[in-house]
Amino acid sequence: MQILTAKLVRFALFICLMSMLGPPVVGSSSQQHDKKGNIHKVNHKLMFEIELHGFLLWASMGFLMPVGILAIRMSNTQECGRRLKILFYVHVVSQTLSLLLATVGAVMSVKNFNNSFNNHHQRLGLALYGIIWLQALTGVLRPWRGSKGRSGWFSAHWLLGTAVSILGIINIYTGLAAYHEKTTRSIKLWTILLTAEISLIAFIYLFQDKWLYIQKQGVILGDESVTPEQQQHISSTEKPKGSGSDNC
Repeated sequence: MQILTAKLVRFALFICLMSMLGPPVVGSSSQQHDKKGNIHKVNHKLMFEIELHGFLLWASMGFLMPVGILAIRMSNTQECGRRLKILFYVHVVSQTLSLLLATVGAVMSVKNFNNSFNNHHQRLGLALYGIIWLQALTGVLRPWRGSKGRSGWFSAHWLLGTAVSILGIINIYTGLAAYHEKTTRSIKLWTILLTAEISLIAFIYLFQDKWLYIQKQGVILGDESVTPEQQQHISSTEKPKGSGSDNC
């Protein structure tokens, strides 16, 4: 499992690095068409700011946020120990960096762009920034395991995290569309790379549970098949393992 996951992660990083190259920045001005068909030039400085804004939000919503989610999901299969702590801190650090990059991108948007909120990208981005900070607040206020209110906190944190992830990915796509509308440059390649990256991350996310299921069914467990007696032993040992991890 670890070898397969490592290969998938390396491939995901390759896709991410390709995406990090982003649309090329050129020195010449690009042309923008308004609703009346008039042509306006987008100067080099504004082009750079738009592309930097897009890169920051991709790094935040399209890379660091999914990495943090995968890390905390992997920790659910770990008992108390060094690996569990490492995965938890990977989650915390990646989510913190994601929050900071998203905040920088928001400040750039307010400072340098015309925020008339007349398109889906700007409206969705405004809602997203608010939810990100609310999600961070719930993370800081995390109660201890077993304490009163832990279940309610977990549900709220999970729902907010899911909302941030989905809205963030959608807003990357709407940002690419807004970039194309403003600069008339092709976004086909970057859309394909982003879709490939998100699909791979989703596959890894879903495959983690399926791997445990496959092991329990006796299809794959090391190099041997699981006998009915071994399956009964696995089932009988699941509960003590789960109760032990609750104390972490």
